Amino acid sequence: MEIRPYPFTELDNLELHPGYLELQRDEPVARVRLPYGGDAWLATRYEDVKTVLADPRFSRAAVMEPGADVPRTLPTMPTETNILSMDPPDHTRLRRLVAKAFTARRTEQLRERAQEIVDGLLDEMERQGAPADLVEALAMPLPITIICEMLGVPFEDRDKFRSWSEAAVAITAFTHEEIIAANQSLRVYIAELTERKRAEPADDMLSVLVAAHDNEDRLSTEELVSFGVALLVAGHETTANQIGNFVYQLLRHPDRLGELRADLSLVPAAIEELLRITPLGGSAGFPRIATAEVELSGVTIKPGEAVFVNNVVANRDPSVFDNPNELDFHREHNPHIMFGHGAHHCIGAPLARMELQVAIGTLLKRFPLLRLDGDVAFKKGRLIRGPQALSVRW
Repeated sequence: MEIRPYPFTELDNLELHPGYLELQRDEPVARVRLPYGGDAWLATRYEDVKTVLADPRFSRAAVMEPGADVPRTLPTMPTETNILSMDPPDHTRLRRLVAKAFTARRTEQLRERAQEIVDGLLDEMERQGAPADLVEALAMPLPITIICEMLGVPFEDRDKFRSWSEAAVAITAFTHEEIIAANQSLRVYIAELTERKRAEPADDMLSVLVAAHDNEDRLSTEELVSFGVALLVAGHETTANQIGNFVYQLLRHPDRLGELRADLSLVPAAIEELLRITPLGGSAGFPRIATAEVELSGVTIKPGEAVFVNNVVANRDPSVFDNPNELDFHREHNPHIMFGHGAHHCIGAPLARMELQVAIGTLLKRFPLLRLDGDVAFKKGRLIRGPQALSVRW
């Protein structure tokens, strides 16, 4: 069996490396070699990816076991456990602490606030005139404002934690030392903020987590800080990049853009289709460790072996999606797994959907002649792909 170097070469723009689809067709469970930690498996078919994401025989927590030399993209193993590296029941215990804040009902209550923020941002963009960088004008400030208000993080600190977040989700864009320092800075920042919440609790998620730590003994000090960091970073990085990615995708597909402009009721379906087809991850992501023998597409995964998946590739599986490489806003069957599957399904999925719908829908309504102003450079060497800047005119 051929062992391929992995991750594959990072392509420009939002292209998907052709090697993924070739493997999906010919070798859906392939052997790959990571820069550090040795060899692993890469699963690319939809059903196999769902199995790896949801089957309890695949563990995230095993990655963090002392002495584990897990295949990975960075030279050293992470040392702090967080919700992303937990298995049930620990994962379930932490998730329940904030689950109410991310329900579909609560998210719909936030839609009016999101609309208010977007309207204000676009008013300012219009006032300043074209060209405008849509990343700075809309994509970043919307999710940062929302997550700051939900967590109880001062908005005026956004420049600090944004720069730390950018380094924390890097692979090669920053040095290993810079990545470690950024993660540590985020932890110190959240630890100090939780102390302030302890002295002056408020109606926000950090105060809820502090109370769960102090009064109910439902999470440790390390879990409190790690959870706060994860919510802050994940709460803005993914959505901010996807707003830029989606606008870029639409402006590259004038027929689909025209279709959407003519019927804005298609926006929710368009967001789901853009979620399905748009590559967001820029790397191998987070491995799972098999704790028992599991068969995937005729390949036996042995206990202790690591498996990587790619959700976007799974979302191009022709056995599940008709014409999977085409952007289709009328797709009737779209069970994409961009937000994951199983116990680790993204808790913020309803919030992200709502923010994307409000941002994209309002932008197209306000600026029907929106167009790109020059070439677009995309971030590289990071866990999350997105435009460095997105200059537009209208």
